[in-house]
Amino acid sequence: VAYLIIFHILFVLFVWTYWKSIFTLPVQPGKKYHMSYADKERYENEERPEVQRQILAEIARKLPVYTRTGNGGIRFCDRCQLIKPDRCHHCSVCAICVLKMDHHCPWVNNCIGFSNYKFFLLFLAYSLLYCLYIAATVFKYFIKYWTGELTNGRSKFHVLFLLFVAVMFFVSLMFLFGYHCWLVSRNRSTLEAFSAPVFQNGPDKNGFNLGFVKNLQQVFGEEKKLWLLPIASSQGDGHFFPMRALCEAQNPLLANEEQWEDDGIDEEPH
Repeated sequence: VAYLIIFHILFVLFVWTYWKSIFTLPVQPGKKYHMSYADKERYENEERPEVQRQILAEIARKLPVYTRTGNGGIRFCDRCQLIKPDRCHHCSVCAICVLKMDHHCPWVNNCIGFSNYKFFLLFLAYSLLYCLYIAATVFKYFIKYWTGELTNGRSKFHVLFLLFVAVMFFVSLMFLFGYHCWLVSRNRSTLEAFSAPVFQNGPDKNGFNLGFVKNLQQVFGEEKKLWLLPIASSQGDGHFFPMRALCEAQNPLLANEEQWEDDGIDEEPH
């Protein structure tokens, strides 16, 4: 009875987190990040790249956007026609810009980002525990099979199949889950691990690293009782994220014209 209770608890959590990872749609940037019709027309009619950069900088002046492209320009999505918020990327599979995009996961056939990253981590964790529990409970029957105590041929097949599949998935999930735990501890996404975000002072792979505890709270929230449940508790709205060095970017609530003038983007185009 105890084995069955534990089994069904793990099974329910596994299915619950998998369902949340699949059906929690990725969040797109808000309307204020989209170009107006007049700005879009002005941008598309301009052929000079330097003037286009100036137009984007002018539009992004009042937005809490602090990351840049490799050449120092405003991050802009030509397909979605919007200024990309920090840590936002365009998913070619979903054909949309996703807030704090991590990757597009074929396992759940969904884009993993701000809205469902916590659910994806819990899905990996409970899948890992589920496989470990099955392997542990089947192992004693594998020993009986090895010593010749099991005589039923069908039982032998079931034991070998369950143990092989459980161990195989456990090893695979262990590496994947361990990698994402490392990413969470550094407050990075998979995309940022391969390409460091660029700030006004240059690339910085630790730009969003706030320390181990605060990094966990960014994903799981401050309510520890909700950490292990597939309930939305991540901090923020996905458009702005606290940064490690205050000197690299001001608080968006305190942003003013002087910040942008210091960046040299408030000048008139020549």
